[in-house]
Amino acid sequence: MFAGPLFSREALVSPRHWKHFVLRAGYVGALIILIYTAAQVTFGFQSPRTVGGMARFGIFVFQVVCVVQLALVLAASMLFCAGRVSQEKDRRTLVLLLMTDLRNSELVLGKLLSGLLPVGMLIGVSVPCFFAIKLLGGISLGQVIWFELLCVAMAFAAGSWGILVGYWRDKTFQTLAVTVLGGVLFLGIMEGLLAWFGSEGPVGQGARLLNPLYALRVILDPLSHAAANSLSSAVLPTVLGLAGLGVVLCVVSGLRVRIWNPTRSVHANVQAELKAETFRRQARTVWQWPVVWREMQTRAYGRKTIVIKLAYLVFAGALLWAMRGGEDADLVLGVIRPEGFAFVVVSLVSLLLINAQTVTALTSERDGQTLELLLVTEVTAPEFVFGKLAGALYNAKELILVPILSIYWLRWAGFVGGEGAVFLILGFITLVLFSAMLGLHSGLGFEVSRQAISSSLGTMFFLFIGVFVLMVLILEARASFNIQLLPFLAFILGGGFGLRFSLTPKSPAQALIIAAYLLPFLTFYAAASFMLGFPMATLLAVLFAYGFPTLAMLMLAISNNDFDAMLGRATLDQQ
Repeated sequence: MFAGPLFSREALVSPRHWKHFVLRAGYVGALIILIYTAAQVTFGFQSPRTVGGMARFGIFVFQVVCVVQLALVLAASMLFCAGRVSQEKDRRTLVLLLMTDLRNSELVLGKLLSGLLPVGMLIGVSVPCFFAIKLLGGISLGQVIWFELLCVAMAFAAGSWGILVGYWRDKTFQTLAVTVLGGVLFLGIMEGLLAWFGSEGPVGQGARLLNPLYALRVILDPLSHAAANSLSSAVLPTVLGLAGLGVVLCVVSGLRVRIWNPTRSVHANVQAELKAETFRRQARTVWQWPVVWREMQTRAYGRKTIVIKLAYLVFAGALLWAMRGGEDADLVLGVIRPEGFAFVVVSLVSLLLINAQTVTALTSERDGQTLELLLVTEVTAPEFVFGKLAGALYNAKELILVPILSIYWLRWAGFVGGEGAVFLILGFITLVLFSAMLGLHSGLGFEVSRQAISSSLGTMFFLFIGVFVLMVLILEARASFNIQLLPFLAFILGGGFGLRFSLTPKSPAQALIIAAYLLPFLTFYAAASFMLGFPMATLLAVLFAYGFPTLAMLMLAISNNDFDAMLGRATLDQQ
């Protein structure tokens, strides 16, 4: 009970909710579907006849599942922990917690362990799956144990970073953006130090100590690293280093939690009220669409968004510069140049930040109790929806322009043709609109901000992971791709089933149900077309796969009746 009542309450309440069991069973089911699909892709409908074939398949599955779980643990730990604190701030209940006799350690560890509770559950239920993979051969017991320990250590470090940013920053979008960018920049810096100084010097050894990606490479291929004789001697320093980093971040959060909070805005509001009688600010002219004016002309997302944008620009520029290669550069995953891979990473970070901005644009209104004020005005559903979308895209213009400019750079460097550049721009704009509309749709569909943010960012994250897994499986089945289409259906249908519940939290609209099942299939078609060298087919699949659900969510949001139903205004009027 050293974490205090915050964690005790979460540990008692969470298992009572049905979503706890759905998440636990769903993750195991997803791993089983992934293993089954990989087996069908590798062997087809024929049983493996050699021990070596089973061992090679065990190595392949172990590598794919490890990459997926490590990415899931990293993202979930940061966002869950940061979201726990942001929700308290948005609801203005953090001040009440600070007024109690809770110690600083209880405020930090309570929120940290509460956020890591679902992550620890996922790590725990994955252990039997990894032991089942070990029975196939090709991997050792030490690889499984050290990978799970690496996941635990990285979850603790990533969650501690999310807690620190959550107590530090005031606005929810700032918290999510700084958390994501900080995590990505940290991994990029560690990888850059390893590439620049090597792994044997003092700087390289320090980078190895805090780099989970290096430890993952050692676990997946121990014979090609210094861990050939002892896997524990190579991975243990990283596990201890990440755990130590988490302890340091928790100590800093504990020392600063009551200094950062309450924030300056609380004191500024009080001082403004005291001076209201002697000082009157000049009124500003509001546009015809007040929601757009509020999003573009006020500091609705805080005063530090410029710092977030500068950090993103630094990250994008450093990654594009570091990943430049010569004419004979090795292809990433065997299909894409390093420059193209850098563009993909920069674009994915942009889409995540745009999605976070749109979902927090609505959840901050609900938690700040200003959404009810908007609902009693004459603002219509189209004005509200288009205002939020326009404001979010305007504030995220740098996140949109940087990937587009990088496409022009790829065109100028000769890595992509003129037709390919146009296709890339159209596809990226389609994904931008989809991510923005998905965030607003989740904010409208979920009454609890934490659920809205988790659903929106979780959907984006699992779409990215799904595309990665599909490309890996397509590469594995390239020799017999035409006859291996059927095994992918289980993976595609599972993704459509999960996407349906994410897109239809309240109203099971037929268009959204159709879009939920079409999107994974068309994404698979787009990935396969890209791998086979058909750019036009890839573009058309992306436009329809993500354009159709975007229009479906938009039509549902701007309909006055559906808009009122999602926000509960129609129910309130009836009462």
